[in-house]
Amino acid sequence: MDLRMPKMGGVEAIMAICAEFKQARIAVLTTYDGDEDIYRGLQAGAQGYLLKDSKLGELLNAIRAIHNGQKYIPPEVGAKLFQRMSNPELSERELEVLRLMAQGMGNQEIGTALIIGESTVKSHVNRILSKLGVSDRTQAVITAVKRGIVSL
Repeated sequence: MDLRMPKMGGVEAIMAICAEFKQARIAVLTTYDGDEDIYRGLQAGAQGYLLKDSKLGELLNAIRAIHNGQKYIPPEVGAKLFQRMSNPELSERELEVLRLMAQGMGNQEIGTALIIGESTVKSHVNRILSKLGVSDRTQAVITAVKRGIVSL
């Protein structure tokens, strides 16, 4: 399963397949290696996560392992997943604010869009910066895109 597809995202497709077919065994095969992408794919129900530049032998090992009911996560993917697990999770509201920041909106515009006060937006932005370990909005958006938290 790829993560980015035209009509339905890979995470949504994995969840839909797993909801209908409880014994489904799915491997993500994608170019997206952001820690949030990895986390969301596995949370959705995938048993493995490989990058499209994986060697044939690794791909075959993953297919065999997943077919046998095991999980398969290569070390470099596991390292990124570990990074994701050790970072504080953004709340749903913080994710909404971050997505609007990625669209170039300022605090007042975000407040209007979400029907919250500008001071509340500033609080969310400060928590986002802290949780992402960055010092400004631009770095927050860049980090979020690299990690797969938001897409442009």
